Amino acid sequence: MYLIIMITQLTINNFAIVDQLLVDFTTGMTAITGETGAGKSIAIDALGLCLGNRADASAIRNGTNRVDISASFVLDDNIPAAYSWLTENQLDEGNECILRRVINQDGRSKAFINGRAVPISQLKDLGQMLIQIHGQHEHQRLLRSDYQKILLNHYINEPALLAQMQQAYKQWKSASRAYQQYLSSKQERDAHVQLLQYQLKELNEFSPIEGEYQQIDEEYKKLSNSEQLINLSQQSIMLLDEADEYNVSNMLNSVKQSIDDLVTLDPSLNGVLVMLEDASIQIKEASYELRHYSESLELDPARVMQLEQRLSKQIALARKHHVSPEALPELHQNLLNEFKHINQQDEQSEQLKEKIKKYQQIAVELARKLHQKRLTVSKTLAKKVMAIMHELSMPNGQFCIDVVFDENRLSEDGADQVSFLVSTNAGQEVQPLVKVASGGELSRMALAIQVLTAQKMDTPALIFDEIDVGISGPTAAKVGQLLRQLGESTQVITVTHLPQVAGQANQHYFVSKQTNGKQTSTDMQRLDKNGRLNELARLLGGDKITDATLANAKELLII
Repeated sequence: MYLIIMITQLTINNFAIVDQLLVDFTTGMTAITGETGAGKSIAIDALGLCLGNRADASAIRNGTNRVDISASFVLDDNIPAAYSWLTENQLDEGNECILRRVINQDGRSKAFINGRAVPISQLKDLGQMLIQIHGQHEHQRLLRSDYQKILLNHYINEPALLAQMQQAYKQWKSASRAYQQYLSSKQERDAHVQLLQYQLKELNEFSPIEGEYQQIDEEYKKLSNSEQLINLSQQSIMLLDEADEYNVSNMLNSVKQSIDDLVTLDPSLNGVLVMLEDASIQIKEASYELRHYSESLELDPARVMQLEQRLSKQIALARKHHVSPEALPELHQNLLNEFKHINQQDEQSEQLKEKIKKYQQIAVELARKLHQKRLTVSKTLAKKVMAIMHELSMPNGQFCIDVVFDENRLSEDGADQVSFLVSTNAGQEVQPLVKVASGGELSRMALAIQVLTAQKMDTPALIFDEIDVGISGPTAAKVGQLLRQLGESTQVITVTHLPQVAGQANQHYFVSKQTNGKQTSTDMQRLDKNGRLNELARLLGGDKITDATLANAKELLII
């Protein structure tokens, strides 16, 4: 019974030597074969663009102005990661998902998910959840220790634990960087602290107060001129009211008396008399205020000197710090705050060291959990790989996975050094893969590992692009059986040149190339039973198809 989770259709317009191409896919295993140079992998390359691969204007077919590629998928809730991603990004459209990529002549491209424009990075993120592409050079990557660990991670199938490990590692590295930044700036910070301490010593001793400068400046001006103020105010009082012979009050009284006599003769002057009465009252009040002011004044040379020293110090400090005297209290408070902040940073250094220790402990603990998982799973995977090696014409093959924990090699995927060890001949000790395996042997082991790890992944579609290079005969037949078996649990698309592999497919496409002398184009045709027999016969015996090759093709074809 096949899953309904799959890529259903690929539409290609103006890509490389493709004019227009519409390819429908079904469940199970699909084989793609074709003539040499026809572009068997062109559909895979186009699909890669839909999954977010790098692209430029060279991908555009000659004579056209843009590439337009779309891939349609049918999903169900067996892919929680893809569904969650689409929902979180508000791009879900039921059980259908369409990825689209458009590349223009200027090399710029646009990406779409379910008809909505998205960044290329989002296309890539989602694409990784839908399809895994294994290229024809995959076996060369297998020689790298880091890739061996990636394959083992796929097989243990612990995405949550790996995500926790990655998060803890990032937190540890972030805390470590913060502490290093603290240390690197400590010398500069210490020098600044010394300057602050010197500046604050003077300001703390002076202790400027908000609004004080204006108040003491006014008081100083008053006290420093108090003698002159007393003399002038007393002189004014004498002239207004106290002089024996002539003062304003006496003279005004004399005038009032004369005007009073005039009013008896002419009442129209009564207004003048009223004004003089008012003036007399105002002069008396002015005399009273001056007398009160004069009595409040006192000579205090000591206070004057005290205020003068305070003002001089405030002006000198303000000049030293390049601020106005009125702004000195604010400056003082700012320096106090800065000094407090630096002291708090010193306290934070201990907190940073505690964070480093905490996150490192968490990361190491998670790394040990991963190590135990890898140890357990590596034994199971090694046995299964070895079993497939025996089936793939390596009867004496031995395979094991060495997983070594080293806390000093802590990284975002743990602290393990993973090595694939192999022996291909009887009596030979296992050695690192890179030292032992030939090209053909490496291809077979790569295929075995890819098939086994793919079974553990949530990705609904797997593409194998000529991964059977270097394989032939009975081994090729076994490879075909493995891929067909894999197709029972996930969708498999394989580009192959082997009739033994193509004969196992549930669906078969043939790629051909046509030219009119001016333009060349590639086409993909879905083959019926007779077409498949003819193509398998061609793969077996070349362009000349005989009764013998057709009979052999019938034996290879599994319907």
